[in-house]
Amino acid sequence: MRVLGIDPGLRNLGWGVIEVQGSRLRHVANGVCRSGGDTLAARLLSLFDQLSVICRTFAPEAAAVEQTFVNKDGAATLKLGQARGIALLVPAQFGLEVGEYAPNTVKKTVVGVGHADKVQIAHMVRMQLPGVELAGPDAADALAVAICHARHSGVSRLKVRA
Repeated sequence: MRVLGIDPGLRNLGWGVIEVQGSRLRHVANGVCRSGGDTLAARLLSLFDQLSVICRTFAPEAAAVEQTFVNKDGAATLKLGQARGIALLVPAQFGLEVGEYAPNTVKKTVVGVGHADKVQIAHMVRMQLPGVELAGPDAADALAVAICHARHSGVSRLKVRA
């Protein structure tokens, strides 16, 4: 089963696709969608178009998105929420169920501690997906979300029985 992980962001939206066979994970692809345009609407459309191409190209069967946290800057939180809406909408349009995971859950699943930094996350993603070439920290985070979904959603147990 292919799982698409998404780390939402308005400027940089990380994505990663893994293949799950039983308890084995294999890297398929990863990258970063960089939004273009001068207006918020144009940037959201850019993310929508890029993520749609990723779903068509890699044909995931499940998706997962990292939940956002509220920070002190309300305007920034709202904009991130709009990018997160795109991250939820596109996989849903492709008929995928979308799991959602808190950042601490992703970190605890992949690294073993809930307050890991980006360097630790990237290191553990490389350990769990040997040979992966990371497109950047946002892509590493997205792969971590996909790994978290594979471990928590029952995807690996389903494929063992198939």
